[in-house]
Amino acid sequence: MPSFQHLLLKQFLTAAAAPLARRKPSVGAMRLAMEAGSLFQFMPWKVNLESFKLDNRLEAEWLRPRAAHPTRVLLYLHGGGYVLGSLNTHRSLVGSLALRTGLNVLTINYRKAPDHPFPAALDDARRAYRWLLRHGHQPHEIVVAGDSAGGGLALALLLALRDAGEVLPAAGIGLSPWTDLNLPITALRRVAREEGLLLEALQMRTWGPLYAHKTPLTHPLLSPAQADLHGLPPLLIQISTAEVLYDDVVKFTRKARAAGVSVTLQPFEGLVHWWHLFWRVVPEARQALDQVAAFLTEMWAQPAAKPARLLLAERRLPLRRRAA
Repeated sequence: MPSFQHLLLKQFLTAAAAPLARRKPSVGAMRLAMEAGSLFQFMPWKVNLESFKLDNRLEAEWLRPRAAHPTRVLLYLHGGGYVLGSLNTHRSLVGSLALRTGLNVLTINYRKAPDHPFPAALDDARRAYRWLLRHGHQPHEIVVAGDSAGGGLALALLLALRDAGEVLPAAGIGLSPWTDLNLPITALRRVAREEGLLLEALQMRTWGPLYAHKTPLTHPLLSPAQADLHGLPPLLIQISTAEVLYDDVVKFTRKARAAGVSVTLQPFEGLVHWWHLFWRVVPEARQALDQVAAFLTEMWAQPAAKPARLLLAERRLPLRRRAA
């Protein structure tokens, strides 16, 4: 059963839905509201912040906890439906994740729709990953993660790297990932009334098409649930049973497992979308972030595996050469 703190959060979101629905705020107004809200999301103690321009063009930040692992890193892609969100809106969450995992975290302010539609966000994510490689980080010591649209973007990044024949990172993490840009009406009717009201108030069904622009929503790098999922690294997926995204995430998980991917699915009961953002007040959010840390600890405790690209290459070799 969800906590009392979560119940209060849900009531607040429900109360906010009706005024939003009446005003139908523009994307610009919603961005401004999120930035204003981020003023009250403070960084956790013992995490240092370094702001810089990645490749002299992309706003980025390192969040470095004290006593972080010297070589392992996390590349984090924030959520926001591909139209909202920034380094500011997610800095508190990413800082908490850095502290709990003991990893230095690189996070980027990738370009947003509608000004920069697909594949701008994906190109920026790929730029950040390649930047890490150029600066001496090894693929098997990099994890890619994100929440909501950022979780979908993290999965799309893995697919794009695989298809390009590049060595994949050690793992991917999706916190309520958006795996299919089509939000079916049946799902909107099935989930908790509170989230349905908020989705309608913010006109979230329009955000996927804004990002896709002229590309079909079924494109696998827009909707990873539509992709061939073979050859991906281990995945951790967290989702609430009350989210609109729940059914699509479950389908994605089943499809990935059928393709031979190791997927850890961690469902949470009755929580609102983006509950991770409220880690200071919602105990389920802190539990979820602790489970991310536990997943990474267990993953890196396993014997080192060969990079995915090398494994795929070996499968193509004739039996005689492989035995040589």
